Amino acid sequence: MADGDGLGEAATAAASPPAPAPGQSLSLGWRERLRAGLAGTGASLWFVAGLGLLYVLRVPLRLCENLAAVTVFLNSLTPKFYVALTGTSSLISGLIFMFEWWYFHKHGTSFIEQVSVSHLRPLMGGTESSISEPGSPSSNRESETSRQNLSECKVWRNPLNLFRGAEYRSCATAYVLLAEEEATTIVDAERLFKQALKAGETIYRRSQQCQHQSPQHEAQLRRDTNVLVYIKRRLAMCARKLGRIREAVKIMRDLMKEFPPLTMLNIHENLLESLLELQAYADVQAVLAKYDDISLPKSAAICYTAALLKTRTVSDKFCPETASRRGLSMAEINAVEAIHRAVEFNPHVPKYLLEMKSLILPPEHILKRGDSEAIAYAFFHLQHWKRIEGALNLLQCTWEGTFRMIPYPLEKGHLFYPYPSCTETADRELLPTFHHVSVYPKKELPFFIHFTAGLCSSTAMIALLTHQFPEIMGVFAKAVSMISRTCVEYL
Repeated sequence: MADGDGLGEAATAAASPPAPAPGQSLSLGWRERLRAGLAGTGASLWFVAGLGLLYVLRVPLRLCENLAAVTVFLNSLTPKFYVALTGTSSLISGLIFMFEWWYFHKHGTSFIEQVSVSHLRPLMGGTESSISEPGSPSSNRESETSRQNLSECKVWRNPLNLFRGAEYRSCATAYVLLAEEEATTIVDAERLFKQALKAGETIYRRSQQCQHQSPQHEAQLRRDTNVLVYIKRRLAMCARKLGRIREAVKIMRDLMKEFPPLTMLNIHENLLESLLELQAYADVQAVLAKYDDISLPKSAAICYTAALLKTRTVSDKFCPETASRRGLSMAEINAVEAIHRAVEFNPHVPKYLLEMKSLILPPEHILKRGDSEAIAYAFFHLQHWKRIEGALNLLQCTWEGTFRMIPYPLEKGHLFYPYPSCTETADRELLPTFHHVSVYPKKELPFFIHFTAGLCSSTAMIALLTHQFPEIMGVFAKAVSMISRTCVEYL
């Protein structure tokens, strides 16, 4: 939630308007599907060709004689060799398994799969399926998707954060810098912000008088306006943190009235939190009526506050058993739909509100629809949910029902655009390393983790059985080698 980045950011806000019509998410055309199918069968063709070549060369290569020699050699080995062999294999596969597990939890992907896609697939001609001609429908879809991902994965300033954030440009911003970097208490920060306000108002009036002289003076006025709004907003947050909530509300209302174009600064989110603290729910509803609009960017604060207000009307009397017998009333349906809407926008929030995950201090910057935004929202708004009797109970009973409406959230949303796939990477950069980043949708373990785990377990079991029952395992090994030899001779 950018604090002072200028008026131009309103156009690039990470908006989440309603999802596009179903017809807009069509599957690939028949040519793309044909290419993908041919690329997918490439590995199978290579395998069949290898078998055919092996069959043709079986006589020149003397496969039967060589296999017989290998069988004699294997029969001459002692059980200790098999114990050492299987034990070593189990150890190596176990190390690979642990590395794969660590790499998946750190980077969210399999190392072996990543190496295969990056280095082996180009050698097998797999990259051709992803190449599309400029101007083709698939190319246009890819460019549109990339623009959407860039927009949705934009990092915003946390509006509820107080400290840090201005460039050193004038005396006013020098005071801001001191307030954010040097002040050790909120009282000291407020004192420095008040000094910054005096200097900022003087510079702002001077810029107003000269704004029509040149384009440079107009740009200077926009800069000084942003600085002034920044300082007043920080004073409002100081008042909020010091318990002077009505004073904070007045400053925010005056700011929104005096500078209505600066909606991308999301001052209304600070106002919503302060009004919730005052329990002025009618005023909260009035703010939502203005800013929870289809054409304006959404946030967790807006969506979950709207859900909280609708939950408030029914949560004190809500009982899951009673609701399952008689069905939901219209007010309860509206509350549940509001919760589903909020969860679709940011699915990470409920686990923090329900204290299923531990909260940490919110970061300075957040990513909309990401884990960082969920932490920032829950950190400041959990008390408001707890204050309303039964609100968390209704949330706990209904929030997981959202996922039945959006079985493929990365491909198609219900009320919003598909969930961006880039949030995990950005959140890992924004959040501390000790925090376990929430990932949505939950990723399944890669194939190679299952494979290496199975290989490690099976080889360890074979090593143990060979050590305990050497004669039986020796007979078993000879039987396997004889069956393999018979099959090759038959071919």
